[in-house]
Amino acid sequence: MSAADRIRGAITRLVEASAIERILISTAALVLSILIGTVLVLVAGRMTTCAPTDAVYYLGTGFCYDPVVVFDRLFLGALGEPLRGNWSPDGQFAVTLRETTLLVFTGLSVAVAFRAGIFNIGTQGQMVVGAMATAVGVLWASSFLSGALGTVLLIPFGVLVGAVFGGLYGMLPGLLKAYADANEVITTIMLNFIATGVTLYLVSGPFKDPASAANQTVPLPEFARFPSLLFGSRQDFSLVAFAFGIVAIGGLYYVIEHTAFGFDVRTSGIQPEAAEYGGVDAAKTVVASLTLSGALGGVAGAMYVMMILGTFQTGLPSYGFDGITVSILAGNNPLGVGIAALLFGILKSGTTVVQFATDVPPQLVGVLRGLIILFVAMPEFFRLLGRRLSPSGPERTPVATDGGRREGETDE
Repeated sequence: MSAADRIRGAITRLVEASAIERILISTAALVLSILIGTVLVLVAGRMTTCAPTDAVYYLGTGFCYDPVVVFDRLFLGALGEPLRGNWSPDGQFAVTLRETTLLVFTGLSVAVAFRAGIFNIGTQGQMVVGAMATAVGVLWASSFLSGALGTVLLIPFGVLVGAVFGGLYGMLPGLLKAYADANEVITTIMLNFIATGVTLYLVSGPFKDPASAANQTVPLPEFARFPSLLFGSRQDFSLVAFAFGIVAIGGLYYVIEHTAFGFDVRTSGIQPEAAEYGGVDAAKTVVASLTLSGALGGVAGAMYVMMILGTFQTGLPSYGFDGITVSILAGNNPLGVGIAALLFGILKSGTTVVQFATDVPPQLVGVLRGLIILFVAMPEFFRLLGRRLSPSGPERTPVATDGGRREGETDE
């Protein structure tokens, strides 16, 4: 058997792997990344200098960085040190859940587009537009409401505004791809820049807070933000927002797996030609998929404004681009997005803990985080790639257009 045949066979096995097998593969990749990261930490620890009392010793050799402490802070630190006494959720654990909540929406945004075979790189721009619209819309509506009633009405209103404006912004590249055959990668990337530039103009001019030197809108009143509920307000996290994320995961999974629209999305993403032959309106599916994708990105922007910042400022963190990694980690499966978002949230939160609790350089911490993400994502990436390219997979079975007769068959 040639090397090409072995590679082709390995890809086929990976494509046909069951959910349990994929979990085991990802777990093994995670363990391998930690082992390689341990070596990198030890090597870096030998290349720097420290006092003998500050060094750790393995096999009689001193190292300035302790990989056990680094990975303990990276993972357990992000969870608020649950193995120690007096654990409280109102700490780093809340920060982890906050990151996870936003990554759920950006991950779902990318996943629904990828499932339709569309490379939406514009979730960041859709998030920015949704965030800006939410800040302005909720601020306007809050002048008519107050108190608990205001909170009950303004939270869904703000989420709806973010979804509508994010969806409309996502619809633009959908229309361009469906009816002008424009490459969605290029259009969504360009629209990211447009969203950033336009919102910068708006927030530094017409909607600028006159009392602030920063480019931001007027802060929302407290009743117009997500309530903390069990968590301190200083953590900028709300269980209500997290519940929205859980509902979004379940809702999108149902839509993708159990509705006619979801069937159109899945078949278009797997084999567009077969989908067209089966009666799927390709243009409509493209526009609808990118609109839904943009709406989820816009909801992420609404969450950022109403849960974390309380206003809109320029320079939103790159949650939209992180959503691409989350979606790949999840295999574009909405249920998997929740797990992938939690892992990515742990890594983002734990990175901060490592930087404050150890002397490890932030560059090395970034390498460790990237190494873990790379190793965990690569098997799923190659599985998705193989699913598209492998001619032997069930998804790639060609559609017969001659009444069901295959090549080489004759009437008997």
